[in-house]
Amino acid sequence: MRFGLCCLFVAEKISFRATTAKVLGAMDRNAALAKVSGICLHNADNLLLAVRAAQRLGIGAFRISSPLFPRMTHPEVGYALEDLSQAETIAARMSAVRTFAQVHDIRLSFHPDQFVVLSSPHAHVVANSVRELEYHALLAEMVGADVINIHGGGVYGDKTAALARFAEAFKRLPENVAARLSVENDDVSYTVADLLPLCTELGLPLVYDAHHHRCNPDGLGVCEATELAATTWHGREPYCHISSPREGWNANQRPHADYIDPADIPQCWHGRTMTVDVEAKAKELAVVRLMHDLNV
Repeated sequence: MRFGLCCLFVAEKISFRATTAKVLGAMDRNAALAKVSGICLHNADNLLLAVRAAQRLGIGAFRISSPLFPRMTHPEVGYALEDLSQAETIAARMSAVRTFAQVHDIRLSFHPDQFVVLSSPHAHVVANSVRELEYHALLAEMVGADVINIHGGGVYGDKTAALARFAEAFKRLPENVAARLSVENDDVSYTVADLLPLCTELGLPLVYDAHHHRCNPDGLGVCEATELAATTWHGREPYCHISSPREGWNANQRPHADYIDPADIPQCWHGRTMTVDVEAKAKELAVVRLMHDLNV
C-alpha cells in the first residue's frame, strides 16, 4: 500500500491561499488579475513544497486542493492562465511538481467539491460540473495527476434515472477529463453495488471508500467490495479511501476522526498494491502515524 495525504498540512509550514468572487468583483479587472496571479504563483510554489514534504515523510500520494487556481471558472471573475502576468512562472512551477512527482513516484489526484454533479436533472448544473471538470483536467495535465474523483451525486427520487443521466453526461466529456475520471461510493446515496454496473458500462474506475461502505452498506463484504472495485481499474493501481469515525462506530459514524484506528484497515488490504488516501483531520500527522502503526 502507498498512503496518501489529502490537500492540507497541519505541522508543515505549507499553505494555500484563496479568494472570493466578491473580492475580485469589487476590483477593476487588472487589479483582480494581478491578485489571482499572485495567489496562483503562491499556491504553485506551495504545491511543490507539498510534494517535497510528502516524499520526505514517506507519503506516496497527494490529493491536490481543488481551488489551486481560485475562481478560475467563475462566470463573472474567471480567467485563463495566459491572462495572468506570472503565467510562465506558474506553469514552470507546475512542471516542476510534475517532474518531482514522477521521479519520486508520488501519485497525484483531485477530488472536486460536491457541487460537481453529473447525475443532476438540471442542464445548467451538469454544464457547470463539466466546466469544473475541464478545469481540473487542465491542472491534472500540468502536474501529471491521473485521477479526478467524484461522487455519483443525488438520487432525485429515481436512482436508476440519475445513474443513466450520469452515464450520458460522461459519454460527452472531453477525453482529457474522461480518461482521468473515477467515481466513489458515498455514505448516503450510492453504494458499491449501485455503482459497479455503471463502472462496467463506462469503463469507469471505482474508488472504494471503506468508511462510506460501513456507513452505507449494500450486502457486499469489505473484502468483496475491495476486489470488485479493483477490477474496474483494469490493471491500473486502484485507489481506496480510509477514515475512522470521530465518535466511534456506535455513535454518529460519519464525521472523521483526527487519526486512523489501525483496526479500521481491512485485513485484505495488507500486502495489496493500492493507493489509500487517508481522510483524517490530523492530516500528515495521521498518515505518518498510520504508517508507523502498520510498520510500512
